[in-house]
Amino acid sequence: MQSTVSNFSQQNNNPGDTNTSHLNHYSNLGASKIKVERRDGSWAALDIGKIRAVVSWACSGKDVNSIALEAGLTTRLRDGITTKDIQNNLINCTLEMCSPQEPDWRYVAGRLHIWSLWKNILVSRGYQYDKYEFTVQTKVENRQYDKRLLTYSLEELKEAGSWINSDWDIDYDYAGAVLLSSRYLLPDELPQEALLTCALLLAIVEAPQNRLPWAKRFYEAIATRKISLATPILANLRVPEGSLTSCFIIAIDDDLESICEGVTNAARISKNGGGVGANVSRIRATGSWVMGKANASGGIIPWVKLLNDTAIAVNQGGRRAGAITISVDIWHLDIPEFLEMQTENGDQRRKAYDVFPQLVLTDEFMRRVENKQEWTLVDPYEVRTKLGIELAELWGEEFERAYTLIESELGNKITLYKKINARELFKNIMRSQIETGMPYLAFKDTINRANPNKHVGYIPSVNLCTESFSNVDPRKESHCCNLVSLNLANIEESEIGYLSSLAVRILDNTIDITNPPFSYAKAHNDRYRTIGVGCMGLADWLAKRFLTYDDINAISQLFEEVGYWCTHTSMELSKERGAYNAFAGSDWSKGKLIGSKPVDWFIENASQKERWVELSENIKTYGIRNSHITAIAPNTSSSLVQGCTASILPVYSRFFYDKWAKGTVPIAPPFIKESFWFYHENKVLDQQKVIKAVSAIQEWIDTGISMELLFNLNKGIYLPEEPESSLSATDIFKMFVTAWKNGCKAIYYVRTVQKDDFKDFDNTCTSCAN
Repeated sequence: MQSTVSNFSQQNNNPGDTNTSHLNHYSNLGASKIKVERRDGSWAALDIGKIRAVVSWACSGKDVNSIALEAGLTTRLRDGITTKDIQNNLINCTLEMCSPQEPDWRYVAGRLHIWSLWKNILVSRGYQYDKYEFTVQTKVENRQYDKRLLTYSLEELKEAGSWINSDWDIDYDYAGAVLLSSRYLLPDELPQEALLTCALLLAIVEAPQNRLPWAKRFYEAIATRKISLATPILANLRVPEGSLTSCFIIAIDDDLESICEGVTNAARISKNGGGVGANVSRIRATGSWVMGKANASGGIIPWVKLLNDTAIAVNQGGRRAGAITISVDIWHLDIPEFLEMQTENGDQRRKAYDVFPQLVLTDEFMRRVENKQEWTLVDPYEVRTKLGIELAELWGEEFERAYTLIESELGNKITLYKKINARELFKNIMRSQIETGMPYLAFKDTINRANPNKHVGYIPSVNLCTESFSNVDPRKESHCCNLVSLNLANIEESEIGYLSSLAVRILDNTIDITNPPFSYAKAHNDRYRTIGVGCMGLADWLAKRFLTYDDINAISQLFEEVGYWCTHTSMELSKERGAYNAFAGSDWSKGKLIGSKPVDWFIENASQKERWVELSENIKTYGIRNSHITAIAPNTSSSLVQGCTASILPVYSRFFYDKWAKGTVPIAPPFIKESFWFYHENKVLDQQKVIKAVSAIQEWIDTGISMELLFNLNKGIYLPEEPESSLSATDIFKMFVTAWKNGCKAIYYVRTVQKDDFKDFDNTCTSCAN
C-alpha cells in the first residue's frame, strides 16, 4: 500500500502549488539569506517551497484555507530558526485559527505534529515504516519489546509489517496526536508500529496457523480507531512483563496482617498503572476494642491515610500519582468522619486528600432517606463478635434481616452505635458532592442482584471508575478486569456484531498473556475471567444520525446489539476454550442472561426475541467464557486519542479550549460541522435525560457504567422562560433517587457549573432539602 510517508517525500521535491501567498515575500526579500538548523544539526538556506509543501499536505482534504496558514507564519521566520521551531510555529498558527466555524484546523495541527514525529524518527534511526521486522528485533534485543514477539518468524513479522498504513497516522486531531505520542509511544517508535505490535501480542495465544489472520483483524480494528485499547494495554502490552489490567478491587479484613497486605497489593497495582478500589468496611470503628481494651481503635481513617500516602509514593513509574478509591458501607460508625476526611478543618493527621471516597448504599438506607427515618451506624467488630454477623458481606433481604436484629439489640449487646436521620446524612453526602464531586455512590443491592456469581460470593463495592466489579474475598480473590471500548463514532450498524466479537476475543486473550501483580488477582483471573467491553462516542453516533438523547428507543436498540454480540461471542469462546471456572451454579448456567435477568425479560423487551432465547439455551449447554463481559468506562483521555466524545455521556460543550502544558488545545466532537445542533451540551442539559439514557443502556450491560452527573446551578438555565429559577437541592436529591430506582448501579463524579458570584449551594441545601 502506498503510504503518506513516501508520498510526502515526493512532495518535498515537487512543492506543487505556486499561487501567490505571503511566503512569496520571503523569496522576494532573499529567503536564501535566512539560515535554518535542521533536525540532524546541519544548516541550510530557508526553502519556502518545502514549507509550502508541508502546509499544502497538512491542509489537503480539509475545509481550511492553506494560504491563511502561510500568511500566519510570515511574522515568525527569522535567521537561525530550527526546522522544529518552524513546525511548532505552524502548529501554533493552526491552533489559533481553530474555531466552531473552522474546526478542521485541529486536524491540520494533528498532521503537523505527526509529520514532526516522522521526521524525528527518520533522523534518529534512519528509516520510518519500511523495516518493521528489524524494528521488532532491535527493540526485543534492547528489552523495549516483549520477547514473545519472536514467537513469530522473520517472514511473519515482515508480512505483518506490510499491513502498516501510515495514512492512519494522519487521522488524529491535535489533542489525539499529542496524547498518543506523549503518553503511549516508546522512544523511537511510530504509531502504527505500536498498534501492530499490540495486535501481534494479542494474537499470541491463538493457534499457530491462526495467529497472523487474527493479528491482522485486531490491527485493522485498532488502527482505524474502531476498537480502543485501555491505557494499561496500550501502554504496557509491548513492554516486557507489563500488566494489562485496568481495574482492581481489594477487600481488607479486620486485622493487621490483612491491612498491611492490602497496602502492599495497592502499591503493586499502582506500580503497574492500574486503578485501585479498596473496601474497608470490615475494619473496626473508632472507639472499638483492640486486644480486649475498650476505646483503643483509631477506626478506618488511619488506614485510609496509609493508602492515601501509598497512592502518592507509588506513582505509576513516574507517569502520574496512583489512584485509589476507598469504599465503606453506609452503616459503618466512621461514616461521619469519612465524609469529613477531605475538608480543611479538623485534625490534619486524620485527613486523606489524595484518595477518592466511595459510599456503598443499600436499598434499606435509600428507603429510609426517602421516608426521613432514623439510620443506625454501628461498629462491624462489635456486631461480628457479639452477634456473629459479618455485616459487610450481606446485601438484600439477608442484610435487612440482620440489620433489624442489630437494631433490636441496641443498648443491650450492641453498645457502640450512633443514630442519625437518614435524610440528614444524605444531605451531608450531597453537600460534599457539590463541593468536591465526591463521594462516589455504589448501590450495593442493585449490583449484587445483577451478579451472576452470587452462588460463590458477593460484590463489596465498585472500582475506581465505578463501572467494573465482581466478587471479592479477602485473602483469596481480588477483582481485576481488562477493558477495551468500541468507538461508536467510527462504527456503522453493520459492523457492530463483528467488532463486538473481536473486542471480546481481544480481552479474553489478554487474560492469558497478562502478568497479574499479586496472587489474589491471578486467582480471580483464573476463576472468573472478568472482562469489560465498553463504548465511547455515543454522542457522536447520535449526532451523526441526527438523533439526540431523547431518542431512547434508538439508544436501547444500539446497546441491545452490543450486549447480544458480546454475550454471544463469550458463549462461542466457551465452546472453543471452555467456560470460566465458577460457571457451574451461576445465574448464567441457569439460563439467565445480562444482569441475571430471566429469559422472559428478553422475550418481553428485546427487539429480536428469538435470538435471546436461543442464546440462553446455548449458554446452558456450552457455558460462557467470561463471568462479566461488558462495562462502560469514562474514557476521558482515551476518547481524545480516538477522536470521539467520552463514554456514553453528552459532550460537555460543542467547542472549547483545554489548558495543557503545551498551551490551549481546541476540543470539539468529530461531526460538529454537519451535526452541530444535535450535540446536546451537557453543561445545560437536564440530567434526568442522562439518567434515563443510562438506565436504558444498563439493561444491556452486565457490569456497570461510569455515570457522571453535571448540575448547572446558575439561574434560568433549565427554565429560560423563568430567568430567576435555579436548580435546588431537592431537584438534585430527586435525581439521585431516580437513578437508584431506575436501576443505575453507581454514580461517579458529581460536577457543578456556576458563576463565581453564585450563592453558596449550602444555603440552598438548608432551605430546600426538606
